[in-house]
Amino acid sequence: MISSGIAYLLLFLTLLFFGWLGLKSSGGKCLDNDDFLSARGSQNWIMIGLSLFASGMGIWILFTPSEVGYYGGFYDVFGYALSSATPFLLLAYLGPLIRDITPNGVTLADYVRQKMGRPMQLYVGAISIIYMFTFMFAEYIAIGRAVEFLSGIDFLIPIVYVAIVTTFYTVIGGLPVSIKTDRIQSFFIIWLIICVILFIFGEGTNDILNDAKTYNPEDDWSIGSISDYSTFEAGLALVLAITAAEMFSQGNWQRTWASKDNEALQKGAFLASALCFIAVLLFGFLGTVAAGRGALSDPSIAFFELMRNYSEPVLAMFLVLGVALVCSSIDTLQNGVVAVVSRDLTDSKLDVVQAKYVVVAIAPIAIILAWFYADEALSVFRIFLIADLFAAATVLPIFLSLSDRVTANGGLVGAIFGLISVVIYGAYTSDLQTGIDYLTNPVNEYGLANLYVFLSALIGSAFMTIIVSEIENTQS
Repeated sequence: MISSGIAYLLLFLTLLFFGWLGLKSSGGKCLDNDDFLSARGSQNWIMIGLSLFASGMGIWILFTPSEVGYYGGFYDVFGYALSSATPFLLLAYLGPLIRDITPNGVTLADYVRQKMGRPMQLYVGAISIIYMFTFMFAEYIAIGRAVEFLSGIDFLIPIVYVAIVTTFYTVIGGLPVSIKTDRIQSFFIIWLIICVILFIFGEGTNDILNDAKTYNPEDDWSIGSISDYSTFEAGLALVLAITAAEMFSQGNWQRTWASKDNEALQKGAFLASALCFIAVLLFGFLGTVAAGRGALSDPSIAFFELMRNYSEPVLAMFLVLGVALVCSSIDTLQNGVVAVVSRDLTDSKLDVVQAKYVVVAIAPIAIILAWFYADEALSVFRIFLIADLFAAATVLPIFLSLSDRVTANGGLVGAIFGLISVVIYGAYTSDLQTGIDYLTNPVNEYGLANLYVFLSALIGSAFMTIIVSEIENTQS
């Protein structure tokens, strides 16, 4: 464990560095609303790729993949890694289409309004807020747990300081500063990946593989073995769930319009996709290693348990990396929430000063949610799954609207029916209460993502969108 004095020093110095970097990157420029929210047409493919990668990773990379590996084994992890890559592959294909249709857009809901009207824009904006706030307080929970585990510092202290610093440089520089800081933060994350690879080889490749193949000898809930194929369904569920949810991460869409051109967007998205896949696969694999060594009281910190006996300088390095990770995602989420509030929910009626007030206001709300859900001891992974389900029920109605035959009412009814389909599935396979419970707990009996719940949301929403749209087309 790191001494609290050294941990405080590292925490302050790392945050001071990113605060200074944000201030320096802003250059004292006075940004208008569009520059603050979109950095339109300003970034080459390398900057877009590194920014998408850094903002998409976050400190959850140290918790969730290894927890999935501990419970679900390698094939669940492989699905999780694939699910971290597929949103960027879709962005590479869909981003240029949507960018061409809505050249002055900032958020996905800007496109939705143009194609499907104001009510659907509000609905998509609300789903985006739910997802991004979930992501934000899950990130706060993660950095609080990481620093507390590594140093014993109280859970709330790093959360509050991270919120203050990221809010500071987001307020002064908006999306342009977030993208510039992402470049540095991405190098920290790549350094972390290299450290993990060195850790694997340092422990001895054969020993690591043997632990990964071993079934957990002490925890019946943990499949956790690279040799087990039974979690393939759960892995596929994660691909569907997280791909759908990441389509509502407005940070990705802001960077769609920040790209210099469609080629920069596509190349950047491919770069981010490859880097994310490697990162999640590595950390998830370590969860299967931890499972092979025995039961853990808190599987969400499986990665840190593997690091427990390392020297203080190594643990200190991971603390610094953890702070870099959380800053890279929090500033993106703050910018994304501001974009949705100012563009979608308030119909572009907020100016840049008012948008900055929103940045300041959302930080304490996210901190309070992090504190509440940490006390409830909910898994970070489980928190994400709830938001993923709401996104899965909405994503196909949106992208089906690329066809002119899909109507505004069809998309809105389809999105709502996607959630109703989940309840119907639960009632059909068990009872009505089970169906209702799936809306807040979309897992199977092993606590893994339930493939059929997410398929119900996707298929039900697409089916109803097409049916209602065709009825309206026939009547018109």
